[in-house]
Amino acid sequence: MSIAIPTSTTIAPLQDSPQSDTHKTRLWMPEQVLVTPAALAEPWGQQILERVRSLNLPIQELPRNRLTGLRGESDRETYDISKRTLAIVTSAPSSLKLSPIPPSADWQFHIAEGCPAHCQYCYLAGSLQGPPVIRVFANLPQILENLANYEQAGKPTSYEVSCYTDPLGIEHLTGSLAECIRYFGTREDGYLRWVSKFDNVEPLLGLPHQGHTRCRMSVNAAPVSRRFEGGTASVSARLQALRRLALPVECGGGDYPVGLVIAPIMPMEDWEEHYTTLLDDISAALDFDCDLTVELISHRFTPGSKEVLNTWYPNSKLDMDESTRSVKRNKFGGTKYVYDADTMKQLRRFFEQEIARRFPTAQILYWT
Repeated sequence: MSIAIPTSTTIAPLQDSPQSDTHKTRLWMPEQVLVTPAALAEPWGQQILERVRSLNLPIQELPRNRLTGLRGESDRETYDISKRTLAIVTSAPSSLKLSPIPPSADWQFHIAEGCPAHCQYCYLAGSLQGPPVIRVFANLPQILENLANYEQAGKPTSYEVSCYTDPLGIEHLTGSLAECIRYFGTREDGYLRWVSKFDNVEPLLGLPHQGHTRCRMSVNAAPVSRRFEGGTASVSARLQALRRLALPVECGGGDYPVGLVIAPIMPMEDWEEHYTTLLDDISAALDFDCDLTVELISHRFTPGSKEVLNTWYPNSKLDMDESTRSVKRNKFGGTKYVYDADTMKQLRRFFEQEIARRFPTAQILYWT
């Protein structure tokens, strides 16, 4: 794109499209905070605890390193209790053995597990064990120190930190995402990647990231975001946040490399019209030269995730009819239900053409 970057240090607000939702985003505040003894023994755990205390949230120090009191009389009640709970814990020792996460990044690591949002297609359903409480890890310095074991001098290595959580959605409670950004700003060959559906990016704008963190926003067309993405920032607010992150420092921004995750893509009625509106809104938000990548993910589900989601959201209108899908099996024998080949081709062709037309310098990292 060749449009000049604004010279004013004031970031102009975006004009709302007819489909945009401009409700003010509220920070997620848990109704209870549980703290384990192991977490209390960690300096970073104490730092998180001080943040929580400053917000006057109810805190319960547990006698053992085990979370209790989260089970309700039904799966839905357990979900409700867990989604209102923040647990300050330490990560399992096994988590220090990282797993690859292609095509998103070379490796994944975790600063938390669980998410405060209520997305009815949630990809964490069936992936995490136990009640979906939001667990934040008090041993962050150990987690970060371990990452160097996976780097090779002179070879760029990327790390995804959003696989099991939305790190921005809990950043006001933990400060952990900012600490990760600072850490990667000191690395020669390590690069951080995170994605969010929230918009509280102001604390991240002045950090010394040195271009080693790519900030991404997950966005979708209005019929999907409004119906299925409860508890998140509106898409228009997310795009405003991405604009702030991408703008140069002299324009009041964070000067970060940025990215879009358009997911989960769904061929709803009039889908081309709705996704055209989304892409137009993105183009209006990023109307200046910036380092931009795009990831395109179609909707899919597994038998296990469908079972869990149906207990979490029993009245959901999300389409999970196996009879209209194709079966995709992975090398471990797992099953996913995806759209048929013709639908996938139509969707992919549309997005690749429209993105190339609007953002000729952007890199589409993958379609899946």
